[in-house]
Amino acid sequence: MVKYKILIKRSVEKDLLKIPKKDVKKILEIIEALAENPYPSNVKKLSYQEKYRIRYRQYRILYQIENKILTIYIIKIAHRKDVYR
Repeated sequence: MVKYKILIKRSVEKDLLKIPKKDVKKILEIIEALAENPYPSNVKKLSYQEKYRIRYRQYRILYQIENKILTIYIIKIAHRKDVYR
């Protein structure tokens, strides 16, 4: 099976500093799993955008998929009340 390359924006690294360490660990596991399957069962495509989101507890992981170059861009990780701003 083809593995996707995962690229994380610098701003996402700052987002992770605001999240408790136990949640960060699980979020990173979810992100790593995207390399194998960028369309897991709990993913939702965002309306009018070529972005997707995965929920983990009260946090949301927003990402974009480039199938031609097999790359996933992690765009934002934040609390659900702040992620879509």
